[in-house]
Amino acid sequence: MKKRSGSYPSVRVEGGGVSQAGAVLLVETARKAGLDAAISAALAPWRKTRAVHDPGKILLDVALAVALGGDCLSDVAMLRAEPAVFGPVSSDPTVSRLVDTLAAAGPPALAAIRRARAEVRERV
Repeated sequence: MKKRSGSYPSVRVEGGGVSQAGAVLLVETARKAGLDAAISAALAPWRKTRAVHDPGKILLDVALAVALGGDCLSDVAMLRAEPAVFGPVSSDPTVSRLVDTLAAAGPPALAAIRRARAEVRERV
């Protein structure tokens, strides 16, 4: 913490990550804004027939892992370690397969994600 400037102390995050409380705030923001539902709906065409995990949730889990300081797909393991906070989190191979699937789809998958984000941004 640095010196005060105004009513609240100036806080600086070190280490590039977000605390677990910050992660909960991100989860709740995505839920309240409808981002989770919008991304899930947008990625429905890429969901395998008997898939256990929703592609939208997987993608949001990767985004959360990055926000928490992760720098590779397997860093979703930090979310998997807290099921009471983050719910069921897919395995590393499942995350990797989704990324491969979306990359193979190319522009249509990216456009679907962008449309979902724009829809939520407009609503919020």
